[in-house]
Amino acid sequence: MLVLRSSPASPFGRKVKLTAAILGLLDRIEIVDADTLNPEDSIRQQNPLGKIPALILENGDVLYDSRVIVDYLDHLAGGGRVIPNGSERFTALRDQALADGIMDAALLQVYEGRFRQEDKREPKWVDHQADKVRRGLDHAEAHLSTPVQNLQIGQIALACALGYLDLRFGGRWRESYPKLVAWLADFEVRVPAYAKTRVTP
Repeated sequence: MLVLRSSPASPFGRKVKLTAAILGLLDRIEIVDADTLNPEDSIRQQNPLGKIPALILENGDVLYDSRVIVDYLDHLAGGGRVIPNGSERFTALRDQALADGIMDAALLQVYEGRFRQEDKREPKWVDHQADKVRRGLDHAEAHLSTPVQNLQIGQIALACALGYLDLRFGGRWRESYPKLVAWLADFEVRVPAYAKTRVTP
């Protein structure tokens, strides 16, 4: 059996879980929580960077990060499922990169508040990351907010990015992006695992 090291709140881990669910592979994966701040956690041996998610294969090899893992899962499911073949592949990977970037910028804002004392936080740095999120959402609202017949990795990653903004930023994005609100509601209906993997604050 495959083993996924992750944490419930990780948007990148959630991306892997949703991909596995859409591909019908969840029953082949054991999910084991990881504590990336604990030096005794084996995640640091499984991924030298100590980051999640990491996927331990049946032969003991480990894959990371989420982009590599979802590519592997798509391959395991026969290929061309959530990562298309041909020219559409690069569109899907680009859209995934956009959503991953939104998640990265959101995480950096969270970490600034979590790891720095209030008097040592850098507002310009936080604003810089927040602006990345805003520009990413602006682009998604304009170009990625129409539901598509076949879900691809770009849509899966976008749903996880929006879910993380709901979790860590109180869903404030919803006030400015009505098309994405409707798009996410459609995604949640189509992917029951989205509700099952939701973490509440």
